[in-house]
Amino acid sequence: MHKQPVEISAFHRRDLSLAGFLLHGRWPDSTREWSQVLALAVGVAAVPGLLPTTTVFKATDQRPDVGQSRAVGVMAFAGPVLGDEAPGPGSLSDPRPPALFVLHPPAETRPSLPEVEGAASGVLWLPGVPELGLEHRAAWVEAEADGTVTRLVSAVDVDPWADADLAVLATLVAA
Repeated sequence: MHKQPVEISAFHRRDLSLAGFLLHGRWPDSTREWSQVLALAVGVAAVPGLLPTTTVFKATDQRPDVGQSRAVGVMAFAGPVLGDEAPGPGSLSDPRPPALFVLHPPAETRPSLPEVEGAASGVLWLPGVPELGLEHRAAWVEAEADGTVTRLVSAVDVDPWADADLAVLATLVAA
């Protein structure tokens, strides 16, 4: 039996900068599916001019009012990682999002392979509740604007303090 697919579509602001992603059909229900969502998001972030700086996005189940859309939720812009508009520690804790990711544009990504140019990168964090036996999960992706994924790693039972991007995301949801 095939599940309904998870589909995503990007949306932007009036200035054409990336504002987030609509999730259609259903929510991803595994680390693998969330990694696929991240890979698509990183591919979009690799398009020149869409993402001006390293940016945090958070999952929310608020359904946008966009006509006849089958949207089940949004990965919405939460703010840049640095600067006056950056979210502060704990600012994304209530309600705690089921997923967060940070996207790095090509200008702020050091490619993992010497032949790769113009790649963007990103990190996904699925916060768990370790005290209840629900481990943190994460994925790391690097991709080019043509959709070529040059790096994809996913992990279960990650220590959010062992990776700089995960530490930033963990700090944003710390109560």
